[in-house]
Amino acid sequence: MHPIVKPALRRGWRDLNTVQFGMTPAHAMVLGPVDTATGSFLELLDGTRAMPLLREQGRGMGLPDGHVEGLVDRLARSGLLDDATGGGPAAEALRGKKEVMDRLRPDLASLSLVVREPGGAVGRLAARRRLRVRVLGAGRVGAVLAALLAGAGVGEVEVRDIGRVEPWDVAPGGLPVESVGERREDAARRAVRRAAPDRPPRASAGEGEETRGLSLVILAPRDSLAVHAPDPASAEGLISSGTPHLYAGVVEATGVVGPLVLPGDTGCAGCLDRGRADVDPAWPRLVAQWRSGRQRRVGACDLALAAAVAGLAASNALAFLDGDPPACAGVRLEASLPGCAWRTAQVRPHPACPCGAARKTKGERPPEDGEAHETMAGRQPHAAQLAGTWRAHV
Repeated sequence: MHPIVKPALRRGWRDLNTVQFGMTPAHAMVLGPVDTATGSFLELLDGTRAMPLLREQGRGMGLPDGHVEGLVDRLARSGLLDDATGGGPAAEALRGKKEVMDRLRPDLASLSLVVREPGGAVGRLAARRRLRVRVLGAGRVGAVLAALLAGAGVGEVEVRDIGRVEPWDVAPGGLPVESVGERREDAARRAVRRAAPDRPPRASAGEGEETRGLSLVILAPRDSLAVHAPDPASAEGLISSGTPHLYAGVVEATGVVGPLVLPGDTGCAGCLDRGRADVDPAWPRLVAQWRSGRQRRVGACDLALAAAVAGLAASNALAFLDGDPPACAGVRLEASLPGCAWRTAQVRPHPACPCGAARKTKGERPPEDGEAHETMAGRQPHAAQLAGTWRAHV
C-alpha cells in the first residue's frame, strides 16, 4: 500500500491542532487534535512511499511506535485516504495508460470522494471499461448522453437510431454540424469514439456483441410523445430479460430523467401508464389521440435543457453502473422552462402491471391525493434501498 491523502480535498488548518480536509459539507472532514510532528508527517502521505518507508521516516520525526499505523488506519476508516497502487490488476493496467489516465483524472478525483476504501476509486474506473451500455436515440439528448458516458470511461457505448441527421439534431458535445445528412447511427458512433479516452478492452473468446450482457439500456427518444408517455410495449423485451433501463428526454420544454427501471423491483413504463389512468380517466383517450395524430416535425427542445437532461441522466447512469444508489430508481425527475427547477414524482409499481414489481412492494401505503410529486430529499432514501441490491454486469 502507498497511502495518499485524497488530493481532491483541499486542506486547511482551523487552528493549530485541527486540520480540515475538503470545503463542501457533503465531503469535508475535520481531524484533530493533530500535533506538530503529525501535521508534518501528513505531507509524506503523497502516494510515493510504502508503509515500511513511512514507518522509518515517522520514527525519524520523533513519532512513537505504532503512531504511523494508527494514523493511516484512522484516515482510511474516515474515507480520507487512498492507495496509489490499489484497485487490483485492472486498475494497474489502467494506470499504465498515461494518456488515458490524464483524460480521466478529474473523473478519478470525483470517484475518490464517493468511494471510501483506499484504491476503490481507480478500481471502479477500471471496472467501467468492461461495461456495455446501449443508448436508443441519437438526438440532442441521446447523442450527448452517449458521448458523456464514453468520455467518463464506460468501455462500450452503443447508439441505435434510424434516419439521417437533421440540422436540429446538432448539439455541442453530440452530433456536429458536419454530420447533417449522414446516418444518425454512424454519426453518433463517431461522436462516441471522439469522446472516449481509449478503445474498450477486447471481448473474450466466444463473447460476441449480441451475447455479451448489457449493463444498462437508456431510452432517449427524439419523439417527445415517447418521452412523455413511453409505450410499455417498447420495453417488454427489457423487462422479460431483466435488463435495467433508464428513460431520458425533452417534451414541450420539459426535461425528463427516469424512471430507472430495475425489472421486478421498481415501477416501469407500464406502471406509469396504468397509474396515470387511475388518476385521470381521460388519460388513455388522450394518449390514443396523440399517438394517432400527425407528429410535429421539430419539438420544443432547446440546447441548454437538452444538455441538462443528458448530464443528469449520465450522472444517474454512472451512479448505477458504479454500484451506488441513483436518485431516479423508480422515480421520474422533471424540470420545465423557464425556471428549470427539478421536481420528483414517484413511479409506484402497479398491481395490474405484468412486470411484477408490485408483488415486492405489497403492503406499501398507496399515495394520498396531492402526493404525486415529492421533494428530492423525501424520495431519495427509498430509491437507495431499492437500487442497493442491483449491480451492473461486469
